[in-house]
Amino acid sequence: MAGRRCGTRWKRWAGPGLAALLLASASVSACTTPGRPADTAARDIQRTLDRRAAAVVDRDEAAYLAELDPESTRLRAAEREEFANLAQVPLRSWEYRLTGLDRTGTGRATALVELRYRFDGYDEAPVKAAERLDLTRRGGRWYVAAERPDRSGGRQLWEQGKVTVVRGAHSLVLGAGQDEKRLRAIADAADRAVPAVDRAWPGRWARRLLILVPTSLDGMGSLLGAPAAGYRGIAAVTTGEAGGAGRSGAAPADRVVVNPEAYAVLGEFGQQVVLTHESTHVATRAHTSAATPMWLSEGFADWAAYRGTGRTAAQAAPELERSVRAGDAPAALPTDEDFGFGGDAGALGRAYEGGWLACALIAQEWGEGRLRAFYRAVGEGAVEQAMREVLGTTPEDFTVRWREYVRQQLA
Repeated sequence: MAGRRCGTRWKRWAGPGLAALLLASASVSACTTPGRPADTAARDIQRTLDRRAAAVVDRDEAAYLAELDPESTRLRAAEREEFANLAQVPLRSWEYRLTGLDRTGTGRATALVELRYRFDGYDEAPVKAAERLDLTRRGGRWYVAAERPDRSGGRQLWEQGKVTVVRGAHSLVLGAGQDEKRLRAIADAADRAVPAVDRAWPGRWARRLLILVPTSLDGMGSLLGAPAAGYRGIAAVTTGEAGGAGRSGAAPADRVVVNPEAYAVLGEFGQQVVLTHESTHVATRAHTSAATPMWLSEGFADWAAYRGTGRTAAQAAPELERSVRAGDAPAALPTDEDFGFGGDAGALGRAYEGGWLACALIAQEWGEGRLRAFYRAVGEGAVEQAMREVLGTTPEDFTVRWREYVRQQLA
């Protein structure tokens, strides 16, 4: 939306069913007929991967390079650079799990690997990324000969360039190829966002943000494993592992991913709104489910971001105001499809603004406490039931009230 609006994308990873299937495949490929020596490739390759992972955690470059094909000068140079890119990244854990193995010839194999890693102080569960590794056997030992993302995966931040790390009071910002001053400004905005969100969503959540700033729009798309064009004009998105909150109230592995190009064209106020919006997604993640409609999740995030700023409805909802004044007021609440990235920027703006006004209506007519209770109830059940039990209304009646509220605020 013309560089001013943010959004959310929940990134889901392969579930245990797929992993089990791949492991079964790996087991089959390692089996032999009775009387023949067992093929120990899977076991030996896992050991190579274990040594490689330990080298990353120990910051041992020599040990890391020792697991690479000694005859591949180009690979060693590239991996040495990537290892250096990781130097400042605060890792709590790093491991590889062999989930599939294809013996492509004598002394050669292609492995499907699940990388699992955690950032120290932020991730309560590991982030998972699928990779494909080509391996070669020399002198009775397996070495990594090539590394690339799986077909559905993207490039990690440290694969895009040197990672600079900036710490704030409530935030950790990692940027690839980014100026430290720019990252510090993002950390400062994040540190202001957390207390603002805490006032809008008091209760149990981690009150900390992990923010990734890739090299460019293309880098953002690569990091998210999706076409970059879909994020053009989107200043930031929030990603997270599926699952409930951990002991601290945090969802397992939330990240706010900033589009450096769209974010840069915003003014200071716009940047603050974006990061407060995304921080709200982090706070509410544990209570957001497939039952939560986009108008509520995005509308609540905007409500929290604009809360207390003094912005009028016309200032916060310019796209919708134009439609209302042109006699084209919306007839129904925005659908989930209305929030799709990559489409009409004006329509996307109206969807966000309509969701914000719906939440503003609830806060005004029923109170902020009821708005929060409604959000939690929807995440645990369904909109219709939550409207009846928390707000004492129906979706039909609420839509009528919302349409009138939109006209009152924007006509």
